[in-house]
Amino acid sequence: MNPIRRIHIYGHGSAQPQAVADLFGGSVSNTAEPLSDLAIFAINPAAGIDQATIELWQALSDFQLPRLVVVNELEGSDSDFDDAVLIANRVFDSLVTPYLVLHSEAGDPIALIDLATLKIIDYNTTPPTVQESDDEHKTLVADFRAEYLEAVEDVGESAFAAGLLFPAIPISITKGIGVDIVTRYIEQLP
Repeated sequence: MNPIRRIHIYGHGSAQPQAVADLFGGSVSNTAEPLSDLAIFAINPAAGIDQATIELWQALSDFQLPRLVVVNELEGSDSDFDDAVLIANRVFDSLVTPYLVLHSEAGDPIALIDLATLKIIDYNTTPPTVQESDDEHKTLVADFRAEYLEAVEDVGESAFAAGLLFPAIPISITKGIGVDIVTRYIEQLP
């Protein structure tokens, strides 16, 4: 039996905070909730991050609360996951990116590459399939992987649950991309 968790979702309307809350069993909030088990910040890369959301992140910093950033609304946008993470790194604390988005020929997000294992999670199949990445992918993500592994090594494996490591996860609510990954992070909480 899974424990009941108090998960609060933050983000302005274009980031679909209610859809994220529904997906992960949380509630949307516009005030800092220090008694939460987890704060999820929903970011739309095309809309940026509003000042109220930045202030909520800063208010929660005092409580060393586990925080996670989900970047959604990746389909049909000129902005992407990398853009959103760059913005979030400037206005939040430093984030880590354990997964990067892989796109189809048409530019749609279809898979994630796990920077710890270099395996690809293909969300075009149901259930998603996991496969080895090819040498080209490994070369493309090598710098991102080194940065991620160094960040995890510096703070330790349990740093997320301790509120010391802030992952940014790309998700697509309609395609289910990254939903399983966010769920695994939630399951790490005590």
